[in-house]
This record gives sequence, structure tokens and C-alpha cells, in this order.
Amino acid sequence: MNRPGCKLVPMPELPDIAAYITALETRILAQSIERVRLASVFLLRTVDPPLSSVEGRTVRSLRRIGKRIAIGVEGDLWLVLHLMIAGRLHWRPPQAKLAGRQNLAALDFPSGSLVLTEAGSKRRASLHVLRGEEALQSIDPGGIEVFSTGLDGFRAALTLENRTLKRALTDPRLVSGIGNAYSDEILHAAQLSPIALTHKLNAGEWDRLFAATRSTLTLWMDRLHTEAEKSFPEKVTAFRPEMAVHGRFNQPCPRCGQKIQRIRYADNETNYCAKFQTGGKVLADRSLSRLLGSDWPRTLDELESLKRR
Repeated sequence: MNRPGCKLVPMPELPDIAAYITALETRILAQSIERVRLASVFLLRTVDPPLSSVEGRTVRSLRRIGKRIAIGVEGDLWLVLHLMIAGRLHWRPPQAKLAGRQNLAALDFPSGSLVLTEAGSKRRASLHVLRGEEALQSIDPGGIEVFSTGLDGFRAALTLENRTLKRALTDPRLVSGIGNAYSDEILHAAQLSPIALTHKLNAGEWDRLFAATRSTLTLWMDRLHTEAEKSFPEKVTAFRPEMAVHGRFNQPCPRCGQKIQRIRYADNETNYCAKFQTGGKVLADRSLSRLLGSDWPRTLDELESLKRR
């Protein structure tokens, strides 16, 4: 299960997307999109309205939809960016060149260019041009917003299916905006096993999980918001030294000092503290492989494409 030397790329999640929006608010709100330039035809996933229809229009709103960034312009048109795993945004001088394979697109404004890059050879990031609120809502996977629901709504969403907590927290149909990194941090804060089943939790464990989800996301949203107010978030990563467990395999747990453990299956990685979360048991055996195999899609692309029916 644990494959040394294999580094997984973190997908931007709710706190990261919120930080991008904070930085964009001061740069593109009330500004006119002069031009949209594509360096990769694979990025654009819609044909009507045409991409050119947003040019010359003023940005009126910014919104997060799950892990997507929606840029609303005059005429009820929306540019929706999904960065997926390796996509990142950068704020560059006006008319910035799109040189190199990683540069996929640029939105040109009078004060600068918003450039989308994507590392690696796979082109997973996407851009949609949509018209109207109904079209915008059609791309929403349907997960609840943690800060817009109470404990009962949170529990109801996560128990629609009997899933492991790791899968339930990162399923975009169930919860909006949470992925690999922050689910690890949430479960560590709640002192719950990543493979505990949602239908097996007791009332006290649900209380801990709900409180930990809100407090963990609030902590990181506040921290990244403060950073984004100072400068554009050019280096978005979920591997941060201040994190308790995520990306800290073999490093000491900040609570007990024991080494952080790791599970890997397909594109997914889970980090946890055995002492605080699994009763001292290291989760790396054949039965766990079978459990993850039945509970998880083979790739993060499959997980991100899920929508509530």
C-alpha cells in the first residue's frame, strides 16, 4: 500500500479556492475582460455560448462551486474554472505571454493577466462558459456547504450511503469542497479512523466530526485569507508544514509524537495517527486493500466527476 518515492499532487480544496477568490476580488471585480486566450483547445469544454462572448464584459461576481471558481460577467454569463489536481492560477503583468506547455489560458484585464497553468502531461483542468443560473447550478455536484448546514444536515448527507469517513468527506455529492488534504486534518482533529463507516458512528463521534470539520476549515480559510490579502497565492499546495498529519508520513504526530502513518490506494493518499485515530492499529493489510477497492473510485478524476442524481 505504501509506495516509497511516489509523490501525489494535491488538488486545491475549499480553503485554497476561497483564497484564490479573495485575491481575485481586488484584481478583477468591476474590471473588463479585454481578451481570453487559449493555448490548449482541450481546456474549453463548452461551445455555446462562445468563449469570445465574455470579451469586453465587466466582471460582476465571483463564486465558489465545490472546488470550482465561477467568474460572473455582464449578461448573466459565467466562466467556470476547475483546476482539478495540477491546475494553478497566477497573476501576471498585462498581456503575459503563454510560453511553455504548462500555460493553458489567460484572461487579460487592464491591470494584469490571470493565467492558468497545469503541471504534468495530463490535461484535467477545465473551462466552461455558461449562461444563466440554471446552467451554473447544473455543474454543482450537489454536496452540502458545511457552514450552511447544522449537525443533522451534515449527518444526513454523510449517511446517504454507508461509506468510510475518508470517502464520505471527499465525495463531492455529499460535502462541498473537501478533498484529500483537509479530510486528513479533519479526521485527526476529530480523533476518528479514516476507515470508520458512517453508519457505525455514535452520537458523540458525529458531534466531534462536525465540530472538527468546521473548526479545521475555518482555521485554514482564515490563515490562507490573510496570506491572499497580502499577495496572490502563487504556490498553492496542500503539503504545509503547519498541518498535523497530511503529507507528514513518518514525521511525529503533534499530539503524541508517534510517527504518522500512510495508506495509498489508486490516486488517493490518507495520513493518520494510529494512536489517536485507530486505537494503535496500523491500517495496511489485505483486508484494508479490499475495503478501499470497494469504497473508492480508481482515480480522483472519477471521484471529482460524481454528481448527485
